[in-house]
Amino acid sequence: MLFQLPLQGHLSPMLQLANILYNKGLSITIIHTNLNSPNPSNYPHFDFVSFPDGFSEVEASTADGVAFMTRLNVKLVEPFRDCLAKLLSNVEEEPFACLITDAMLYFTQAVADSLKLPRIVLRTSNISSFLVFAAIPGLLREKGYYPTQGVCILIYKSYFLKILTSYLCSY
Repeated sequence: MLFQLPLQGHLSPMLQLANILYNKGLSITIIHTNLNSPNPSNYPHFDFVSFPDGFSEVEASTADGVAFMTRLNVKLVEPFRDCLAKLLSNVEEEPFACLITDAMLYFTQAVADSLKLPRIVLRTSNISSFLVFAAIPGLLREKGYYPTQGVCILIYKSYFLKILTSYLCSY
């Protein structure tokens, strides 16, 4: 099962990964919201399952990317959990091997854990983003903003720093 962020720069890499996995003999189920959903006719070899995202047109068209991502990670928790639980309960043949989700959808880890489903994260960002994430811990320690290794800062005020904290604390 794959669940991607409903933005074009995230949909394309996830669908490319799905094609690679399918070509290796795996069955693919794409879970998506109604917002910017992929066209199933372009991928007839995949199963598509949608769930309502609860976003109004105004909420979905916001120019504030941080606010949009924060709302996504709050509003999608319950509908996604319900969708996933339904899929897992309807398995007649082989069970789902794992859930592959976009790294920006951080709420999916708690949902996968609650359903005892292994989760793999796909980072759809480019190499420059990777280099920034790799460099930031040293820069923060150097400036005295980041504590010594093994200690995690628990609360940040912006979405980016929440993601960064999650990334840094995973080591």
